[in-house]
Amino acid sequence: MRGGEEAAGQAGPHVHPSSLAGELQASGTAPGPSTPVSSAPGSHSAAPKAQAAMDPGEKLDPLPDSFILQPPVFYPVDFQCGCSLNPQPDIIIHFNPRFHTSRPHVICNTLHRGHWQTEARWPGLALQRGTGFLILFLFGNEEVKVSVNGQHFLHYRYRLPLSRVDTLGIFGDILVQTVGFLNISPFLLQSPRLELPCSRTLSRGLWPGQVIIVRGLVLQEPKHFTLSLRDEAARIPVMLRVSFSDYTLSWVSPWGSKTLIAAPFLFYPQRFFEVLLLCQEGGLKLALNGQSLGATSLGQQALERLRELQVSGNIQLYCVHC
Repeated sequence: MRGGEEAAGQAGPHVHPSSLAGELQASGTAPGPSTPVSSAPGSHSAAPKAQAAMDPGEKLDPLPDSFILQPPVFYPVDFQCGCSLNPQPDIIIHFNPRFHTSRPHVICNTLHRGHWQTEARWPGLALQRGTGFLILFLFGNEEVKVSVNGQHFLHYRYRLPLSRVDTLGIFGDILVQTVGFLNISPFLLQSPRLELPCSRTLSRGLWPGQVIIVRGLVLQEPKHFTLSLRDEAARIPVMLRVSFSDYTLSWVSPWGSKTLIAAPFLFYPQRFFEVLLLCQEGGLKLALNGQSLGATSLGQQALERLRELQVSGNIQLYCVHC
């Protein structure tokens, strides 16, 4: 059976890359077998077509952060041309993890004018039933690269133009928790690089609801990357440190002790990244590339006394918003 035949004709909601800004989060009840699920809000009927399609070479990183239901059979992720149900739209990239055998594997394929092409199969899928996972898609000029839980797993060459993709469909036996999109390339926009170390003034400190956004590109041979928040006395009550020597992400206290953040390491040489810090009562919530990574505790008075944000390390910095 060719890849994707199980999902043919299923109705389900879709996510449109061009209609999303940053991160899209959703939750819901656990679907039954073969029930289409998606993080898109609204009706479960076909969604309206997106306003813009993907450009060749655009770097778009969907980040489904989910868990697999028991017992899983398959959960296709389709990058497709529109969202009609009949006729079925062309699918540029059909990514289909399968669990119906004792050896989980992934099948990739392309659907053109209602016909599946020759499928490609990758064995050795390191996912277990009922466990969480993180899948990242990196789109190049000629192929898409896919990593699973921070490890490169496969690459698949395009058989139809990538520029036709305007819809993301997620179906099958999973509950989608988060889908994030990083669809802005500083190189395409010719954004100016910011000098490092880079400082930004926080004249009123931080208040609940305020967001800090840092976007950049990791250099070819990185050693570290830090994001620090200083108070009125030039102390650093909050520091986020990325270490490329041991591939760890940690909070560093004013006394130098480190608290490791238990999450896949998502910083790679020559890859773009986005760090978000959301101020909330009792501390700061961290998200990386659209994935929530927990929070650090800090009292409201300490948050209000913060006066400076500083970014340093082996990166090219393109955006600092606070």
